[in-house]
Amino acid sequence: MDNVENYTDWSIGTIIRLKDRDNYGYRVTLIYADGSKLVQQKSGFNTKKEAVDARYKTISELVGGTYVVESRLRLDSFLNDWLQNDIEGRVGSNETYATYSNIVRNHINPILGKKKLVEIDRGDIQHLYKSVMDYSLSCARLVKTVMNVSLKYAVQKRYLSENPAEGIKLPKNVSGQAYHTRNIDSNKTLTLEQIESLLEASKGSRIYMQVLFNVLMGLRRGEINGVKYSDVDYKNHTLTIERQLGIAKGSDKAKLPPKTYTKQEIRPKTESSCRVLPIPDVVFDAILEQRKIYESNRNRRKRGKYVFQDLDYICCSSYGRPRSKNYHWKHYKALLQKANLPDIRWHDLRSTYCTLLLKNGFSPKAVSKLMGHAKEIITVDVYGDNKNIMDEEIPELEAYMEEVMPKEKEPKDDIPLDGMVDLSEYL
Repeated sequence: MDNVENYTDWSIGTIIRLKDRDNYGYRVTLIYADGSKLVQQKSGFNTKKEAVDARYKTISELVGGTYVVESRLRLDSFLNDWLQNDIEGRVGSNETYATYSNIVRNHINPILGKKKLVEIDRGDIQHLYKSVMDYSLSCARLVKTVMNVSLKYAVQKRYLSENPAEGIKLPKNVSGQAYHTRNIDSNKTLTLEQIESLLEASKGSRIYMQVLFNVLMGLRRGEINGVKYSDVDYKNHTLTIERQLGIAKGSDKAKLPPKTYTKQEIRPKTESSCRVLPIPDVVFDAILEQRKIYESNRNRRKRGKYVFQDLDYICCSSYGRPRSKNYHWKHYKALLQKANLPDIRWHDLRSTYCTLLLKNGFSPKAVSKLMGHAKEIITVDVYGDNKNIMDEEIPELEAYMEEVMPKEKEPKDDIPLDGMVDLSEYL
């Protein structure tokens, strides 16, 4: 689709009785900056009064800037344009783009794709949500996101005068779960005692740093793999998140070095995901220890078949190579068994971190920033149901947060590192 919505002037014809048709109509002429014109025929009105009423409405839309140019555009064609011209240019992750594309192709287009964009109303949106909800709640939530974002884009591009999906919620009574919440229970998060057991069991393992970054800082999987030593502010004990590892959009696997396709440096998930986080003292000390190992591997692998790749990643192999997105999985499952912990997902550790902060009195806005969420409501809606974290644990949680969160320090010109490692040669 061209930028047909960017007209600079317009004119509208009088009502006429159409030849060879037993109805009425009128013409709209859109005038562009280069002098070109686009003429659109409005017809199909059975009476002259219907045509007059429609003409007045068109004039109102032209004056108000809400006139829809592409009135014959189907939803499936529009969504394809939205994916290519909006989403592909805004998101850094191929995974996000692929998820949205799959939702459009497999769940939206089969139900509404053939319908004209301008004919879609709130009833159609409700029908779509209900139809998808019948077989997948998680897909229905993604469908809702796609419809809201894409139709908002349609309004901005003047393909619609208003967003028919705005304010429409998913059906509330689904499997006893309240709308737009995720129940956090003891089977999906860890208690304070279990967190301590996991941290103790992970010491000396290949994923110790990954566990720390997840459960004590709430980083996403791709963010953890993308963290570098250069992202650490050693004086202020902060960590800057500005990349993740994943598949770059449009990348050709055949043209990339072996084993790098899923390890490309890309933008974080959203703009809000770029953030500066305080580093808990436990994590900061572990980073310094891990840097010793990094330097040792670099010094002993300067020649030979497998030379150390000095890429600066904190979570890397003994050859300096970044970890793949699923590297942690088998080691994490082994740790859960070793510590006799519930078999929860890796992402549930991030949920545990967020829920602990919310339960411990951290404001939703602050937690949202720490988690890198786009909006405060996402943190509250997704993680806010923490009724299964028992009230009697609150004193222990306070002690836990006091232990892991960075202590307030007086500003100094030189920050002693307690003899852990000499950083001068690295910085």
